[in-house]
Amino acid sequence: MTKRMGNFLKQKREQQGLTQAQVADKLGYGSPQFISNIERGISRVPLRSLKLFINVYDLKPDEVIDILLEEKRNQIKRQLGLEA
Repeated sequence: MTKRMGNFLKQKREQQGLTQAQVADKLGYGSPQFISNIERGISRVPLRSLKLFINVYDLKPDEVIDILLEEKRNQIKRQLGLEA
């Protein structure tokens, strides 16, 4: 989960009218910096937290899974020296 997932989550957070601090609080994180890092593609969403993000942002699970699979596919292609 990198930049694309981060951008997606940021867009969905903003659509919900939530701040990074509010999301961090809802997810049980002590700092909004963690949410910022995810949105900027610096940190990945821990899989154990992914369901919480889906619930808080009212996301379609299949949409999230599609993004995850596309990012993983591109990562593997890059590692194999193929176009991504």
